[in-house]
Amino acid sequence: MAIVKWNKWGLPSVFGDDFWPSFPRWEEITETPSGMDIYETDDAIVVEAQVPGIKEENLEVTLEGNILTIKAEQTESEEEKKKKKAVYKSTRQTSFTYSTSLPRVVDAEGASAEIENGVVKVTIPKTEAEKPRKLEIKKK
Repeated sequence: MAIVKWNKWGLPSVFGDDFWPSFPRWEEITETPSGMDIYETDDAIVVEAQVPGIKEENLEVTLEGNILTIKAEQTESEEEKKKKKAVYKSTRQTSFTYSTSLPRVVDAEGASAEIENGVVKVTIPKTEAEKPRKLEIKKK
């Protein structure tokens, strides 16, 4: 009867354990940065998303219910290409979508968005019911 060496995954080992790659944490490999920050103040939810190189007219920000979506799509136009002396030509296109569920009930009517230095900032006011309020303590 032959002795079979088993690896750490419970399979017969053909190669030594040093042959297989080992990763310290699976999250480090699969995790990608989102480029979006969400924080809240007493009165509003604020979302900041990185949109480098995107012009204001190529951004679309929508708020449907409690879901905020930021879409961007930009392609270099033919007019811009003609102004440049081409050494190498390639179509440059950028597009992405950020979508998130907001942590509180918000007032969509009062929401606003602005872009500055490649960051779009969306400010969405909380409803009156969601705002913190200080309670008066009564003595009995």
